[in-house]
Amino acid sequence: MASVGVIPGRTPQSPGPGAASAGFPSPAPVPGRGETEAEEENEQELAETHLCVLWASGHLGIAYYDTSDSTIHFMPDAPDQESLRLLQRASQEHREPKRPEIVFLPSVDFGLEISKQRLLSGNYAFIPDSTTATEKILFLSSIIPFDCVLTVRALGGLLKFLGRRRIGIELEDYNVSVPILGFKKFVLTHLVSIDQDTYSVLQIFKSESHPSVYKVASGLKEGLSLFGILNRCRCKWGEKLLRLWFTRPTQDLGELNSRLDVIQFFLLPQNLDIAQMLHRLLSHIKNVPLILKRMKLSHTKASDWQVLYKTVYSALGLRDACRSLPQSIQLFQDIAQEFSDDLHHIASLIGKVVDFEGSLAENRFTVLPNIDPDIDEKKRRLMGLPSFLTEVARKELENLDSRIPSCSVIYIPLIGFLLSIPRLPSMAEASDFEIEGLDFMFLSEEKLHYRSARTKELDVLLGDLHCDIRDQETLLMYQLQCQVLARASVLTRVLDLASRLDVLLALASAARDYGYSRPRYSPQLLGVRIQNGRHPLMELCARTFVPNSAECGGDRGRVKVITGPNSSGKSIYLKQVGLITFMALVGSFVPAEEAEIGAVDAIFTRIHSCESISLGLSTFMIDLNQQVAKAVNNATKQSLVLIDEFGKGTNTVDGLALLAAVLRHWLALGPVCPHIFVATNFLSLVQLQLLPQGPLLQYLTMETCEDGDDLVFFYQVCEGIAKASHASHTAAQAGLPDQLLTRGKEVSDLIRSGKPIKPVRELLKEKQMENCQTLVDKFLKLDLEDPDLDLDLFMSQEVLPAASAIL
Repeated sequence: MASVGVIPGRTPQSPGPGAASAGFPSPAPVPGRGETEAEEENEQELAETHLCVLWASGHLGIAYYDTSDSTIHFMPDAPDQESLRLLQRASQEHREPKRPEIVFLPSVDFGLEISKQRLLSGNYAFIPDSTTATEKILFLSSIIPFDCVLTVRALGGLLKFLGRRRIGIELEDYNVSVPILGFKKFVLTHLVSIDQDTYSVLQIFKSESHPSVYKVASGLKEGLSLFGILNRCRCKWGEKLLRLWFTRPTQDLGELNSRLDVIQFFLLPQNLDIAQMLHRLLSHIKNVPLILKRMKLSHTKASDWQVLYKTVYSALGLRDACRSLPQSIQLFQDIAQEFSDDLHHIASLIGKVVDFEGSLAENRFTVLPNIDPDIDEKKRRLMGLPSFLTEVARKELENLDSRIPSCSVIYIPLIGFLLSIPRLPSMAEASDFEIEGLDFMFLSEEKLHYRSARTKELDVLLGDLHCDIRDQETLLMYQLQCQVLARASVLTRVLDLASRLDVLLALASAARDYGYSRPRYSPQLLGVRIQNGRHPLMELCARTFVPNSAECGGDRGRVKVITGPNSSGKSIYLKQVGLITFMALVGSFVPAEEAEIGAVDAIFTRIHSCESISLGLSTFMIDLNQQVAKAVNNATKQSLVLIDEFGKGTNTVDGLALLAAVLRHWLALGPVCPHIFVATNFLSLVQLQLLPQGPLLQYLTMETCEDGDDLVFFYQVCEGIAKASHASHTAAQAGLPDQLLTRGKEVSDLIRSGKPIKPVRELLKEKQMENCQTLVDKFLKLDLEDPDLDLDLFMSQEVLPAASAIL
């Protein structure tokens, strides 16, 4: 058994039977809108995820620690065969270009009993210190499934790894433990399988370099992508949850319909005002886990209290608003019930105790008046010190040498009260600083500082006021922190529900602006039915967009071969089908008049060749190995496969043969054939009848019309087969010269008729004349009277090669 510790990096190879702990970077945060948010982002950029995996006897247990919110996430034991598809799915969410760090730990760290002991004896911020051992066991048993052996062992191994590495507390005292603010369960069994290539070619995510010179080193920003146009979240945790939903499309119809119910509610015209109000409140939901982590480590900043206060009061506003909304919608009911009075208690405590203006001015925690009489009295004395010390200084001056023109009494924290006297010209050496009745302390800025009998008396009577006040306020801050940490679970739940509401409001806003409709889910339908669907990104970039329908279900038309001229919209149509299906599987409204989504378990694509020098593979090899082969080996009757121009990376005959072989393989599967959309310019696939005819096969084409020499695109899908690719029309649009187009058409006609291709005579004669002129010029430059001239050498190196080229 082995433990693998991974700091930000690429997904490691799937381990064999055993355990693994791995860390991956969290998604990049949203750019901040203020100083406090900018500070939060700087800390979030260093966030890591440490993953622990245990696989045995065909079952998988996963647990990971996210440093961005100091939370442990775990997956109950789930079946996963030796191919470890579920593990690969989990690791895909954190795929990064950097290589991970791998650390092996002994199997004893994953023992069942020792893992239970670590879990039950852990120091958790969300469990009050007053909780008894029995109450703690009962509470943890309600969160952690102790009957899932692999999950418990994975959690135990993860806790051991965190404690050994001291993640996030490397510089703290050894008695400080890694902060854990909660345990959260997640499941992967209902997820739809989508690989990284599909996310890239469908432009679900697209990263671009940041245009600001100040943020070049900080990373990337989201470009034109599906995530980019749908991400209207007001808080960073909403964006993080939206990204998580995009990486975990699901087949859970209950979850999907619950998301759609909320979106549909906010799309009603009468609910627009409440949606805008909730969006405003959500903009004040800040990084609560980071603040709780600082409280746990006693690193709380002065600004954290005001941020937490605004967050809690905004959460109370969300609760009050949701109580007036239909409780039949589960999210509104959860917010109304689970945003408990503990939030009001936290907000009330912070508002009554913390002096926000004073804290920001002094950059430390300060309390309001009338909280502690002792602190108020000491602050009163401290405020009255200037006038009092002026009077003391006047009396001190009366007792000093008449040569001293002035003096002052000052207060320095940690040192006390001192008498300050200007340095006289006669005080040249250190021995001249001695004054009878005064104890010399130090020289600073041409002023001598002494202790006198009166200043010593002031130290005894008043003490170190500044430090005393700070110590007492720090004690109050610690007590307030304990009150907040005791209710950490409520704050964590607030963040979960608020981020969910934020995501659904963002999706509702996008659906309203772009005219999306609600999809329907039919488990009995194997495939998808889309009426007048649109490409969500292309319709924003094109002046006009022609919608198209798509239907694949039952035992007819499972394999659709789409032919048509270049630039007629075949690729856009494929991506449109994939994107609409994906949007429905994350619980979003879709760009279509109607959409019915059946049981889809995976989306495979071969649309764009992912070239990479580092892989050491050719473009065609990547097409085969990483894209087509993956679809052939893993696609089921519930999978959606999108293939565009496969086979063009090699010899035409070989590419055509491979495409035909792949399609024949799927057609031979019969009723268990995946749902396949194939766009190709290999018209020979149809002309040579390389595919067996039957109900599973359907030919589609992009409708066009020839108007003289012009080709008019209608961008409409219809049944049929394209007669030609019209490549010359596309080449003309690209700006190629007319003579090249004419020659290309001639060669194409000769190839189709099986006739030999001969060079153009005019071009041949022109080339011969150029070669002759070049040879004559070289001959005229010869000096025949030069004794060193070698005519035989000239003939062999210049004349004979040129003659062979001319003839």
